[in-house]
Amino acid sequence: MTRWRSALATLSAAFVGATTLLFAPPAQAAPSDADLAYRWAPLHYQDTSSKYYSADYLAPVNYDGDWNTLNNWENLDANTSRLTGTAYYSVVETGTHWYITYAFFHPRDWKDYPLNLFSHENDMEGQLEVVRKDGSEYGALQAVVTLAHDNFYSYTPPGSPFTNGRESIDGTVIMQAYDGAAHPTSFQEARGHGAYAWNGADFPGGDGIVFKPSRGAGSVPTGGNDRDARYGLTDLTASDSLWGRRNSSETYAGWGAFRGDNGKANAAHTPWTWDDMNDGSDLQAGVIATDPAYLVSRYFGNTGDLSLTYLRNPYRV
Repeated sequence: MTRWRSALATLSAAFVGATTLLFAPPAQAAPSDADLAYRWAPLHYQDTSSKYYSADYLAPVNYDGDWNTLNNWENLDANTSRLTGTAYYSVVETGTHWYITYAFFHPRDWKDYPLNLFSHENDMEGQLEVVRKDGSEYGALQAVVTLAHDNFYSYTPPGSPFTNGRESIDGTVIMQAYDGAAHPTSFQEARGHGAYAWNGADFPGGDGIVFKPSRGAGSVPTGGNDRDARYGLTDLTASDSLWGRRNSSETYAGWGAFRGDNGKANAAHTPWTWDDMNDGSDLQAGVIATDPAYLVSRYFGNTGDLSLTYLRNPYRV
């Protein structure tokens, strides 16, 4: 009898286990990089100068129909209708986090019009977002690091556990509801296009463009005070995009430096060469995109079990 009871118990357990497997919800598929990039894409506040609105529009690098970056300054006026809002992105993944880089391109960095020695052809600045894999589909935003010229600025959203590390936290990320979710906000200056977290204030001078992320193509702003423009998302690591063309002498004068001959030569850089000039010799140019886990582990404190081991890193090929 004892043997029968044991056998029945084994069968019953097996049946319950099989039933559990049969009716258990399917495992949640990991989101695609495109979906992650859209979910955390910032509402982007682009300040503009009334002296030359179109020079402050976001654009694709090849907005003028070619990848020759030596003619981007000259082709701007003739191609205003092709300045379609664009943000480039890349995704790097560890066991604990997703790291999403967003890069915003302008054909000109201009300090005065038409040109002075502090201007340069092409401009790309932006930010890194640190997203914790917390078991939800898209995780939780924990930090943002932006590039403004040759300095990185650190921010945390409300509720982040991160504290000051090697670098001090510079402010709070303001979140705004968009398409059913809370998105971070970002800000870029007019003319020089330094990137920061948005501070919640209106644009200096009262005119500026609010770019909102789109799952499709972006839009050309209606003018320098368009509060409802769109930007599309382009994977910068794709074979036909910026990283895929990383060895192209048509686009780059050197590693990650766009060719440019107006004002300061070859002065604009891609994310894999973005640099803070005084954050330590161990943080070499480009780590904000290519080794973001290490950068975050140094910039912030109280990062918990943050992993430094990459599951996927398109820059390590």
